[in-house]
Amino acid sequence: MTVRRQAADKKQADEQAGSQQASVVVLDKAARENFPVAPFFMPAAMRAGLMAVYGFARLVDDAGDGDLEDPAATAAVLGAADAEAPALLDALEADLDRVFETVLGTPGAEAPRHPLMAALVPVADRHALTPEPFRALIQANRVDQTTSRYPDIDALMGYCELSANPVGLMVLQLAGLATPERVRQSDAVCSALQIIEHLQDVAEDRARDRIYLPAADMAAFEVTEADLDAEHAGPALRALVAFEAQRARVLLDQGAPLVGTVGGRLRLLLAGFAAGGYAALDAIAAADNDVLAGAPKPRKSRLLREAAATLVRGR
Repeated sequence: MTVRRQAADKKQADEQAGSQQASVVVLDKAARENFPVAPFFMPAAMRAGLMAVYGFARLVDDAGDGDLEDPAATAAVLGAADAEAPALLDALEADLDRVFETVLGTPGAEAPRHPLMAALVPVADRHALTPEPFRALIQANRVDQTTSRYPDIDALMGYCELSANPVGLMVLQLAGLATPERVRQSDAVCSALQIIEHLQDVAEDRARDRIYLPAADMAAFEVTEADLDAEHAGPALRALVAFEAQRARVLLDQGAPLVGTVGGRLRLLLAGFAAGGYAALDAIAAADNDVLAGAPKPRKSRLLREAAATLVRGR
């Protein structure tokens, strides 16, 4: 073996090792979500599926937000033109194509290059997942590259259709339960969770020059963009946050009956998703809707109580 070949092999091995480590970092973020991503009580196959889907979603979000631990290494593994978000998202979509070409047995199909993408292959094959919700999540991150303000709630809900609702669809597909009515209810829950996350992250998003509070609502409550730069939310902003939180609560209430349409351990999982939203809303209220002093997060004890209440709501 030539010295040049040895150097090339070492570089490839280093890139793969870096990508593997970055994948571990991505998956570790699951513990910090408002809701349980893949709780211990789920069957092993379902847990593996949930973690594979979460890994994909987190990888795409981190690539779009510039939060990858080593974007250059990820770009190298994927063969991206550069380590900037647009090129990484294009490369991730190309790797997604490899996932489903591999699943379908397309002649000449190349194996996915990124470990988190490769982890999708057995999951997509076992559960007959479709590529559309995965593509939607990539598109949501493309939207983030060009859109930082939303004129009204309809525009924001349109964004949620790309950024949040596909995750619920994936979960239903993993369980083989993706009926139209369940998807409708899931969309309500997922959109609510996205709105709640935006409320928790108002200050963080503002620091990135992103505002997910609808402009029409800001105008109605006489909240300006400069108001988002304060250390604490003023009365007008607190009133606006309470309004948006109530909107999210209504969506959660509309989607909660989804829990009652399934049984067994999946019911507990879906209750956990919704409960994370309710508990986060309670945390925002407990902070007197001051989302600038820090992201209000629910305690685990509150999450458990909300999970029990959600199981009752879903009956």
